[in-house]
Amino acid sequence: MLEVQNVRAGYGAINVLWDLSLSVQPGKLTTIIGQNGAGKTTLLRAIMGLIPVSQGSITLDGKPLNGMPTWDMNLVSMAMIPEGRMVFRDMTVEENLMMGAFSPQHRAGAAANLEKSYVMFPRLRERRKQLAGSLSGGEAQMLAMARGLMSDPKVLIIDEPSLGLAPVMVNELFEILGRLKQDGRTIILVEQNTHRAVGVADHVYLMQSGKVVLSQAASEVSLDHLHDLYFAR
Repeated sequence: MLEVQNVRAGYGAINVLWDLSLSVQPGKLTTIIGQNGAGKTTLLRAIMGLIPVSQGSITLDGKPLNGMPTWDMNLVSMAMIPEGRMVFRDMTVEENLMMGAFSPQHRAGAAANLEKSYVMFPRLRERRKQLAGSLSGGEAQMLAMARGLMSDPKVLIIDEPSLGLAPVMVNELFEILGRLKQDGRTIILVEQNTHRAVGVADHVYLMQSGKVVLSQAASEVSLDHLHDLYFAR
């Protein structure tokens, strides 16, 4: 289980998260939603060690993550797919994928995980020798997701995957998220599309101004009530 307890974090003198607590159950898909500026991406960065935590604790299966360098997160089987794709534009699709298995402990399984990626994302197999910079937005998002899976992480963190995608690509994206969920992978999903995010989730958190204002099983969430809270001032 991933647990965030009473965390404060931000950027220099500017605090963004205020005594925030949440838990992510293993093998479940947890969705975090909220307006721009609510602190969702800041929370993900704090979990991944990209920004320091000034107060509180973050643990995975009881082991502290506070202070762990981002480049060591793969040692505890965590991976993050950041907002904006962030593919290596001047490298081929396959070279991008192999970057997801760069660490020594993942190289032995790289070939098998590469084949799994091509099975899950068949379009990437077709484009494997193509430069990543020539892909469409939807294809680049698929590449970013496949690269994140190359280390076969137990915990996969995904930030705004549907942002800027055409509806047909959004449908394909959420089908893939559903398959990853069925495989029993622990997923933290930050997403602006509340209807689709709640539909694929096991648990939903709503954030406002750096705090959690709703924590509820997805099956119990009323979208009308959620939207009322979402747009509350």
